[in-house]
Amino acid sequence: MSSQSGLPALLPTYAPYPFPIHRGEEDRVYDDQGRAYLDWYGGHCVCATGHSHPRVAEAVAAQARALLFYSTAAPLPVRDAAAEKLVAFAPEAMASVFFCNSGAEANENALKIALLLTGRKRLATVDGGWHGRTLLTLSVTDDPKLTEPLADFLVPKKVLPFNDVAALASVDLSDVAALIVEPIQSIAGVRTATVEWLQALRRACDASGTLLIFDEIQTGIGRTGAPFAAQHFGVTPDLMTCAKAMASGVPMGAVLMTEKVARKLKAGDLGSTFGGGPLACAALSATLDIVRDERLMERALHVEAVLRRELEGTVVRRIHGAGLLLGLRVGPRASALRQHLLASGILVGSSHDPEVLRLMPPLVVRDESVAALVKAIRAFPG
Repeated sequence: MSSQSGLPALLPTYAPYPFPIHRGEEDRVYDDQGRAYLDWYGGHCVCATGHSHPRVAEAVAAQARALLFYSTAAPLPVRDAAAEKLVAFAPEAMASVFFCNSGAEANENALKIALLLTGRKRLATVDGGWHGRTLLTLSVTDDPKLTEPLADFLVPKKVLPFNDVAALASVDLSDVAALIVEPIQSIAGVRTATVEWLQALRRACDASGTLLIFDEIQTGIGRTGAPFAAQHFGVTPDLMTCAKAMASGVPMGAVLMTEKVARKLKAGDLGSTFGGGPLACAALSATLDIVRDERLMERALHVEAVLRRELEGTVVRRIHGAGLLLGLRVGPRASALRQHLLASGILVGSSHDPEVLRLMPPLVVRDESVAALVKAIRAFPG
């Protein structure tokens, strides 16, 4: 509906699907005509436990009936329980968590922590990295169309080449507060870091006193077949951020940190009115229970293995990523394949690499949906 000015009441952001979504169930969404679409996009990597999982919906409803909201001015048992569950789910070195409302907020606060604790004025990032639209996160995001108009307001940064161990020898991090990196760069085309490179980053940060931040906004909460991607690589960051799937669609973000970092922060350094709200915390606790009880990490690895096997010899030249954060390298016809899949009732994501499509479905994706995706890709003329 348009306003009196003729503009739509809701400001346009992304180019939307050519249909409205009215409801969702498990790995499917439905339009206003009742047509089902297989959601291999997952609401942009968010709906890990599926759409409107009954246990999440009931946890949110029960919490809303008990206490809809109170800020961090008061201790809340539901918040304490959620923090304890998340810290237990995360890598062992993560000792404390700060709750916020989104991935951008999580990364913004992680970068702010590093600036506060080191007293340095510069950040470091990696080419292809995408970390958010707030000012500190834009400072470390490789997306010129977003960063160039705001260049005067961004923090100085150093940019490291992705997966280049040799290049680290010539990089001086002595004036850098934090180096932020995605273990798997989703938006860049699902580019996966090597163990050797991440280990080299850890050594370089240790030598320079720079804090290492893993942006696990998309890779966290079991999506790659482990609680967090860091556990695949055997590298422990100083801070780790998550959001997207952590509350099954209820807006939530978090900064996890080591004991060493947490002990240096004092009351008042961080704050958020809505961060760690009761509804989000109830949804987080339910989400973590579902990931464990329904063995969704194992499910992610199983489906990955099936897709890697069944898509051999198709238009898909190579599969990047891990678990159910996968990039299908198709080549120049990637956009045409995406349209073909949409016409077949299958939603997938694009990326900044025009030759790569992304798969980020609910971790509860059914065998029938896997078979339908494979069949549709095989039917696409190679």
